Amino acid sequence: MKRLKFFAPVLFFVALGGILWRGLYLDSRTLPSMLIDKQMPEFALGTVSGEEVTNKDLPGQIFLLNVWGSYCLPCLVEHPTFMRLSEEGEIPVVGINYKDRNELAKDWLSTNGNPFTYSIQDEDGRFGIDLGVYGAPETYLVDSEGVIRYRHVSVLDEAVWQQEFLPAIAELRAESE
Repeated sequence: MKRLKFFAPVLFFVALGGILWRGLYLDSRTLPSMLIDKQMPEFALGTVSGEEVTNKDLPGQIFLLNVWGSYCLPCLVEHPTFMRLSEEGEIPVVGINYKDRNELAKDWLSTNGNPFTYSIQDEDGRFGIDLGVYGAPETYLVDSEGVIRYRHVSVLDEAVWQQEFLPAIAELRAESE
C-alpha cells in the first residue's frame, strides 16, 4: 500500500504528459462543433451599419456565415475570396463582426470593401459563444433552412473554397433536389 502511494503521483504525471503530448498533434482546423446539423442560435442584434436583424433576416438559401474582425490579420488574407464571391453573386455571405468596435469595423469595410449582405455586430461576443466560435476567422456553411452544415476554422482562401466548400455546397444542393 505504501508503494502505491509513492507511485500514484508518478502515474498521474505520466498520464498528464501523455495527454499533453497527444494535444500537440491535434489539427486546430478540425475543431469539433456541437452545432453541425443544428439550427443557428436565435439572435436579435444590430449590424455594423445600424439595422436590427434576426434569424428571419437570414438568406433563404445556402449561405456563408463569416466571423471576422478589424483586428484580425488572417481576415484580411481571406477577404479577397469573399469579395470575389460577393461580386460574382456565387453565394450570399453574412458577416459576424466579432468582439470589435463598430467604428473600427466600419472603417475596415470602407477601406477593404464590403462583401457581406450584412454584418452582425457582436461586440461582447455572446452570439459567438452561442455559435461556439473560438476566434476570427471562422466560416460556417448554412443551408436554406438555417441549419449549420459545415465549419471551417482559419482562413478561407481560394484553395479551401475549391477543396472544401464547393463539394459541400454541391452535396447540399443535390440533397435539396
